[in-house]
Amino acid sequence: MEKIIVPKPNRVKRNAVIILAVALILGSAWFAGFNIIEVFARLYKGGRLLGRMFLPPDFSYIPRIIKPMLQTIQMALVGTFVGALIALPTAVLAANNFIKTKWLHVPLRIILNIFRTIPAMVLASLFVAVFGLGAFSGVMALVIFTFGLISKLTFESIEAIDYGQVEALMSLGANKMNVLRYAIMPQIMPQFMSYTIYGFEVNVRAAAVLGWVGAGGIGQTLEYNLAWRQFDKVGMIVIFSFVIVLAIDLISAGIRKRLV
Repeated sequence: MEKIIVPKPNRVKRNAVIILAVALILGSAWFAGFNIIEVFARLYKGGRLLGRMFLPPDFSYIPRIIKPMLQTIQMALVGTFVGALIALPTAVLAANNFIKTKWLHVPLRIILNIFRTIPAMVLASLFVAVFGLGAFSGVMALVIFTFGLISKLTFESIEAIDYGQVEALMSLGANKMNVLRYAIMPQIMPQFMSYTIYGFEVNVRAAAVLGWVGAGGIGQTLEYNLAWRQFDKVGMIVIFSFVIVLAIDLISAGIRKRLV
């Protein structure tokens, strides 16, 4: 009976990788100016600030932030809906297993990659410069952000479908539109709806800070109170925003669980 020889692990290679990773982390911390000693030295100051924000919470301020929070949710809702509406046909054209034409899906993927690399805050700043202050600029930023996000997730879902259904329809002489309607769309719609709901969750959080650049919503109220150092009101905005976002996350998680 032959002996089974288990090769010894290459400890030199493993240790070299560990040392390289540690050096990379420490070097990044040094270049970023991270100082753990400074963190502990400022704990007392941070604790005092948190006390001013949350002890006690200023519940009387809630009626004044309901309207900005509703505007934030409305911005996220419209931005998600319009962005997803544009994303679906774009994803179909970007998938390389539906229209197998490189001059079409390759440029589309490049465009989608460009859109996804631009943060929503930067987009909002650009649209504020074009359309002026207000919620419309925020909605436009969320439309572009959602379009890039959902398009990529959806065309990846299209490329991962069961292609047997497509081949069965094509063997019966079905055209592209019939294949799309009866073989592709039924397979990807649950995922597409799940991605859209996820995009709404992300957009609620993003819309909450777009007010920093004048794009409306609760972020604008938060920026105003921070500028005037009204930390008790800032704390109430944080608490209220946390409760709303948590509720939206729980509801959307339940919906996504039923879809997928």
